[in-house]
Order: sequence, then structure tokens, then C-alpha cells
Amino acid sequence: MAARRMSSLFSSSHASTLLRSIGNYSGRGTSITRLSTAAALEELITPPVKIEHTKLLINGQFVDAASGKTFPTLDPRTGQLIANVAEGDLEDVNRAVAAARKAFDEGPWPRMTAYERSKILLRFADLVEKHADEIAALEVWDNGKPYDQAATDEIPLFVRLFRYYAGWADKIHGLTIQADGPHHVQTLHEPIGVAGQIIPWNFPLLMYAWKVGPALACGNTIVLKTAEQTPLSALYVSKLFHEAGLPPGVLNIVSGYGPSAGAALASHMDVDKLAFTGSTSTGKIVLGLAAKSNLKPVTLELGGKSPFIVCEDANVDEAVDLAHAALFFNQGQCCCAGSRTFVHERVYDEFVEKAKARALNRVVGDPFKKGVEQGPQVDSEQFDKILKYIKSGVDSGATLETGGQRFGSNGYYIQPTVFSNVQDDMLIAKDEIFGPVQSILKFKDINEVIRRSNATPFGLAAGVFTQNLDTANTLTRALKAGTVWVNCFDVFDAAIPFGGYKMSGHGREKGIYSLNNYLQVKAVVTHLKNPAWL
Repeated sequence: MAARRMSSLFSSSHASTLLRSIGNYSGRGTSITRLSTAAALEELITPPVKIEHTKLLINGQFVDAASGKTFPTLDPRTGQLIANVAEGDLEDVNRAVAAARKAFDEGPWPRMTAYERSKILLRFADLVEKHADEIAALEVWDNGKPYDQAATDEIPLFVRLFRYYAGWADKIHGLTIQADGPHHVQTLHEPIGVAGQIIPWNFPLLMYAWKVGPALACGNTIVLKTAEQTPLSALYVSKLFHEAGLPPGVLNIVSGYGPSAGAALASHMDVDKLAFTGSTSTGKIVLGLAAKSNLKPVTLELGGKSPFIVCEDANVDEAVDLAHAALFFNQGQCCCAGSRTFVHERVYDEFVEKAKARALNRVVGDPFKKGVEQGPQVDSEQFDKILKYIKSGVDSGATLETGGQRFGSNGYYIQPTVFSNVQDDMLIAKDEIFGPVQSILKFKDINEVIRRSNATPFGLAAGVFTQNLDTANTLTRALKAGTVWVNCFDVFDAAIPFGGYKMSGHGREKGIYSLNNYLQVKAVVTHLKNPAWL
């Protein structure tokens, strides 16, 4: 695969080149000229894609919402309308679940050989590669992320994920177990049934792959609710899934709002399993609705406030680049962002000055333009929330090194922002900001930074930057987080499990562990009469 993968972006060995920015590197070994921020916003590029699918996808057909209602999806570069999308609610969720139930109970998908399912997943991956340009353009237009990030990193990883799960489809095996008596004992790994899935707006395509891939590989059927901010790419790729041979009703897409469509899906008595990615506060609601309905099992991938620890032996220049990428990637809209940058006191002042310089040099602008590293935040709500957190940082006494304001006069752009002298009790150090705001904290020794890093209700990820193997080993075992990256960050290989400790969630996505979310284990015990052996 010629394109760079996300898993190769953030290793320390390439910090001085690849980590400068996603948009600053062409992916083919050729550097490009950095754009000025003024030029980047002068004239917006018209997205090179036509909006074709705005209806709900139910039972293999694109249909209007039962109510006839639509909602606007907006261009975050301007706040202007991209398209009106069918607004699903309870009645539409009922229709989608009924289609998924019939496809599971009566249809060919769970009865198809695993090899046949695998071939459909592989054909789908091929079709996504064929239409990669249009899919990337939709993702950028609806979300605001840099085009190079979507096209060069996220689409190839999306394809890789489906090929990975295609490979698992015919390798899901039970066990033969020795019993203390004349019995033959085996376990069957069965598809769980109808899977309800709710995905967020920050990585619409990748979250689609993380959930749809393992569910289909295991033989389940799906009702997936997209985020209302970013419904377009899921509808497009789901059309390709049916072109690849996916039977009707196996994958249903409902666009709509959380309190209506999302709540209806979480509460549905005929949904057998629920998977949700989003905020911790919403995750609590989803879990409660699932428990109050049919007690369906729930996997949750929720918020984070991940520490990024720069030890005293660190190469400061490389650490600055890595910490910058760990926080500002995807406009800071990343659940595992390294949003608490802990820096040892011996290198703290140097780090702060260089982190400030790097943020000042970050190119903000139209995400469709080459060289742009940071696009707009996804919508006005997120934009306003981030600015309120920045104000709280100033009001609480943190030092605003750079940024802190709106960027430009149109759209939802925010200046890359760096705070120093941040204290643990400040909101910017405790809450998930989900924006381009770097908070730099000082620490003295390893025991202190372990205690402070773990003093949070979250536990999604952590980063460690050190040249000392003993220090790395101590931190990786002591930090209460589902993923610890050492001298790298945001490595999202298809085979690496991802999920959180504490209030960052339940269960794991990606890798072999994700299959467990979509399987039931059944023990079958048969009495043996006069067995030749036990």
C-alpha cells in the first residue's frame, strides 16, 4: 500500500520529519511549501464530490424517514448547509431493527459459510479503495479534518480493518474440553444476533469500521446510528457494501439525533447487543437504557484525559513534536489525545518555549488545501465549548502562551492554544476539552507523575517519552490506561486492541478481542456410552 498508515505516523524515530504535520508531508517523500494561515482561508476549495445519499438505509433500500423530517448537515468551514439528511426516530429504528432481525433469523448471512462472508468483506474493501477520493472528500467536507489525513491515513486504515476482519471470519473456533466423566464437551461461538451500534463524529469512517467489521465477520446483523454532525460517509460506503453482495437487512443505517434515534436503539427490546463510542456522560445514559430494557450487553468506548509524560532524559525537540501531534491531531478532537502534557522540571522551560513555537507555526485553514494541518472544529457547539474552556484556563491562573482565540471570521476555527503552569485542579487539566488546547504541567519525579497521571476518572490512553528502559517499564505497568504508547502515540494498527479503564469504557475494539463483543459462547455436553477413551 503506497499511502502512509496512521500507525506509522507517530514514532519517535521519525519525529523530526513525519511529526511536523500530517498536511506538511505528501506521503510520497516530497516536502511541500508551508502555506500562510491567511492564504489558507482566503478562498475555499469546492469539495470534489457530489452528495448522492441522504436517506436512511433500511433493508437494503434508501428510504425517507417515516415522519418525512430532515435535518441539516453543515460545512464546518462556513457553517453553511451541505445537505438535508433524513431524520430517523423511533419508528425508523423499529423498521431497521425488524429488518435486521428478519435478516438474522431467516436470512442467508448467519447461514452463509464464513468464507463467503469473508469474500464479501474483501470485495467491499476493494470498492472502498476504488472510490477512495470521493469518500475522503465527503469525510473532510462533513467533519473538517485535513484532506491529507483522511485520504492518506484514514481511508487506507479503514480498508485494512475490513481486510483484517475478513481474515478472521473463517477462523472463529470453539474448543473441545476434557471433562471429569464420560462426556464429550465442546464450545460453540455463535453470533449474538442484532447489534445496535452508535458512532461519533470525530472519526466517522474509522468508528464505522471498528464496529461493523467484527460484527459482520461474526455473522451478526446491524442497525447503526451515525452522529448527526457527520452522516454522509457512512451512507456512501454502506451503498458500496451492498454492491459487494451484502444481503438486504444485514446492515441498516439510521441518521438522527441521540435523544430520539439513539435512545430508541439503546432501549430496543429486540436488539441483542449495543456498542457505543462517545462521551462518558452519554455512555452512562446508554448503559442505563440498555439495562432498563432487555439487559443487553454493552461495550463502551468513552472519554479520556490522557497523560503524555516527558521524562528528564528526553530529546526535547522530538518530545515537543510528538506531544504536539498527540494533542493537536484531528483538531484535538480525539478521545485519547495527550491532553495532559507532564514535563519533568529539568526540561520544562525549554519544552514550553519550543511547544509554543511549534503551535505558532501550525497552519490552520481550509482542510482541502495542501499544507493545512488544522481545519475547523466540527460544529458551533464544540467551538463554543472549547473557547469556554480556554477562558476558564485564563481565569484560573494558567499562563496562556499562545492562541486562545477564534481563527478568522468564518467557520469554526480556533487558534492552536498552549497553556503552561497548569495545575491539576484546573478544569483544563481535569475535563475532556476535545479541542486544540495543550495543557503543560510540571513534575519532579516518577512516583509523583504516576500518582498525578492516575488521579482522574478516565483511563483510556497514556504516552511515555523516555530513553530509559527501566523508566518505560515502570510507567507502562503503573499507569491505569487501556493503551500506553512508548516513544510513539496514536498507533492504531488493526490488530491492536483499544479501550479504556475506569470511566473510559468497557470492552475492547480492534484486534482479536473485539470479536468477543459479538459472540455468544455455548457449552454443548453429550453423554458418552462406553467411550474408548476419556
